[in-house]
Amino acid sequence: MAVTYLTKEGYQKMTAELAQLKSVERPAASRAIAEARDKGDLSENAEYDAAKEAQGLLEMKISQMESMLANAKVIDETKVNSNQVQLLNRVKVKNITAKLEANYTLVTESEANLKEGKLSIATPIAKALLGKKVGDVVDVQVPSGKIQFKVLEISC
Repeated sequence: MAVTYLTKEGYQKMTAELAQLKSVERPAASRAIAEARDKGDLSENAEYDAAKEAQGLLEMKISQMESMLANAKVIDETKVNSNQVQLLNRVKVKNITAKLEANYTLVTESEANLKEGKLSIATPIAKALLGKKVGDVVDVQVPSGKIQFKVLEISC
């Protein structure tokens, strides 16, 4: 499996979620199967089938998270600088096309959350911004067309 890069916060969040899945969700899935099993004939018990399927999906998610955490590299945030746009930088940009300003923090795909202003480095906007400096203008091809952004600020 490929290496997954995470911030310290992202690693802690994923570890906590995994613990929740193992200590709360897994026992709940087992209880649901036991309750469905107690209701009689398993060959015609849709509730049992649904509980088994839910347990299978849960186990798959746990396995994926364990694998991701086992192959995770935590990014040393103290080595991030603001000379040019890079992972973990907060970037203030101006959308020249729409004349709007926006603030983004560039994060790994697993930590992206646009509501929190966390933009995945895999997005077209982030890819175009990587390596740019304050004052640089970039053209970004997005599904709706081409947008120009000007880098206004870079911070750690």
